[in-house]
Amino acid sequence: MLKSLNRQLPIFLSSLALLSLTFASSFNAQAQTQATATPYPTKPIKLIAPVAAGGGLDNIARTLAERLSRLLGQQVVVENIGGGGGSIASQAVAKAPADGYTLMVAYVGTHGTNPAVRRLPYDAIKDYTPISMIGATPNVLVINPDLPIKNFKEFVDYAKKNPAKLSYGSAGPGTLTHLGMEQIKLASGIFMVHIPYRGVGPAYTDLLAGQTQAMFPTLFAALPYINTNRVRGLAVTGSKRSPAAPNIPTFKELGLNGFDGQQWYGIVGPANLPPAITAKLNTEINKVLALPDFSEKMTSEAMTLMPMTPQQFGTYIKEDIARWVKVAKDRNIEIE
Repeated sequence: MLKSLNRQLPIFLSSLALLSLTFASSFNAQAQTQATATPYPTKPIKLIAPVAAGGGLDNIARTLAERLSRLLGQQVVVENIGGGGGSIASQAVAKAPADGYTLMVAYVGTHGTNPAVRRLPYDAIKDYTPISMIGATPNVLVINPDLPIKNFKEFVDYAKKNPAKLSYGSAGPGTLTHLGMEQIKLASGIFMVHIPYRGVGPAYTDLLAGQTQAMFPTLFAALPYINTNRVRGLAVTGSKRSPAAPNIPTFKELGLNGFDGQQWYGIVGPANLPPAITAKLNTEINKVLALPDFSEKMTSEAMTLMPMTPQQFGTYIKEDIARWVKVAKDRNIEIE
């Protein structure tokens, strides 16, 4: 009898282990189902704008937050965290809990140009979950209208004949207004002196006064000056002309490929955001983009809405960083 028990004991223990494993798997599956079934959101969501209050990005954040609050049934509160070219806000979001209650308006500076030229306290790809693209406004090459130049071809010819007479202003080293112009110089084989400023405002002041001769701002920021003939627009980025400035050709039309860089905006969260929350946010944000009043407001600011899946938006960020890494490498640009 003892021998019989000894023979049956391993079988009994194996069955017990299998039963325990089955119970544990069932418990885990049930727990996951309950977690998935937990409603989201159940409290206010913080949407961080990585700039001071006022200006284009802040306006986009507040316009989106107002409409998203209605769709989600919870308040979406905009919090402004400026400084460090967006790096302070970006770092705060990267360290936040991945629960869907801390989001950020990422843009070409925080997740495009800065990662290409600066050592940052965050990884623009690994530290975030891409959620949804909002849209983009093209950049435009503008010049002081006193120059004897009417189009892009004449601009290139003039620059080649007068290599010491042209300078351009930017909103600062490593910004899109800087790297975009360096891309133009590289593609067209011209030389221009770079004059960096602390923001786009002072750069405009000197351009209008003739202290600098060219600039590469967003089309939205340039439109008031273009429409009053205080600057002349020569070419815009993007695959097609902007409805806000239909008379300005794209670089592609002019024979220069690769000028797809734009001032884009999108929503990201901390890394490892639950897929169900990511999907819900993407769906609701895309609903906002489809609202006529939101679309009309963004279009009036020269923005093209670009709804994407989270995966598409993640690919867009990677490709944009790669674009500016190449420009920075080709022009030997590195900023500490």
